[in-house]
Amino acid sequence: MVETRPAGFWIRAVALAIDFAIFLIVKLSFDLLGLRIWGLEVGSSMEFVVALWTFTLVFTAAYTTILHALFGQTVGKMVVGVRVMIGDDGAPPALGASLLRYCAYFASLATLGFGYVMAGLRHDKRALHDLIAGTRVERDAPRRPARESRDAAPPPALA
Repeated sequence: MVETRPAGFWIRAVALAIDFAIFLIVKLSFDLLGLRIWGLEVGSSMEFVVALWTFTLVFTAAYTTILHALFGQTVGKMVVGVRVMIGDDGAPPALGASLLRYCAYFASLATLGFGYVMAGLRHDKRALHDLIAGTRVERDAPRRPARESRDAAPPPALA
């Protein structure tokens, strides 16, 4: 079993804010692409608005699901030093569990955000979407600095 420490509400909130910034940049890029190709009237086009929100939903699902399944971390979680785990061995969740976790975000939101707040109230720091998907978010183990080799040459003497 890997020794870990649960990630609390605030560090998870910072990670989510970083990921939301990425989502916003991607969405704005899609907006600008639409303006560039179809002109100013694209903003009032219902087809474009539907395409924009569909693209955003698919992008966020792919981003979180694939990154959690491959690395256990989104970019936001990498920055703050936390990761999503399943089981006692510290492995990232499988693709199915990662997709379930993404879908469960909406259950966390549907409770007026209380599903997210649970991470700050529970002893194990698990939010509603963690409970649904069987995952947990843990802080990365602190990295120990490499010990200097005893065979290394001594530092030069000061004269």
